[in-house]
Amino acid sequence: MIFRGTGLAGAYLIEPEPQRDQRGLFARTWSLETFAERGLATGFSQCATSFNLAAGTLRGLHFQDAPHPEAKLVRCTRGRVFDVIVDLRPGSATLHRWFAAELGADDRRMIYVPEGFAHGFQTLEPESELFYQITAPYRADLQRGVRWDDPTLAIRWPAARDRVISARDLALPLLVAAAA
Repeated sequence: MIFRGTGLAGAYLIEPEPQRDQRGLFARTWSLETFAERGLATGFSQCATSFNLAAGTLRGLHFQDAPHPEAKLVRCTRGRVFDVIVDLRPGSATLHRWFAAELGADDRRMIYVPEGFAHGFQTLEPESELFYQITAPYRADLQRGVRWDDPTLAIRWPAARDRVISARDLALPLLVAAAA
């Protein structure tokens, strides 16, 4: 696996190194030893999937609050997405900075999302699916989020003719309101 820095401490864009032959390919997508050597979370407690019917579907920006914050390893297993992470760690040198990358089934790239980061994505193709490995069990009472279009963040999302966003995500607070 090739770990590429994102400019946000502890967050990585990870590219598998496929071994190809006449059958296809084989590639590692996670290694306890490799992640531990980098000081990354190795105790994934659950996995989840997100299937999205339409191109232009936007989910996020979500995170789970203390005392059970989540680190995530996110990979697009079908289709293609514009994936975004935002540093929300108080006192971080990169607080409120974001990183985005396209993830696709064909390139098999992943994003490692540390604890204290919000995560979101917009699908670029119909029937896109993401696979998550998550370090903390889901707790509805700790689920939080920030608006996808927060002006403080100024994320440059891809244009979408028919953006699909849930009512819940449209009701997420702006950073200013979340801090109050």
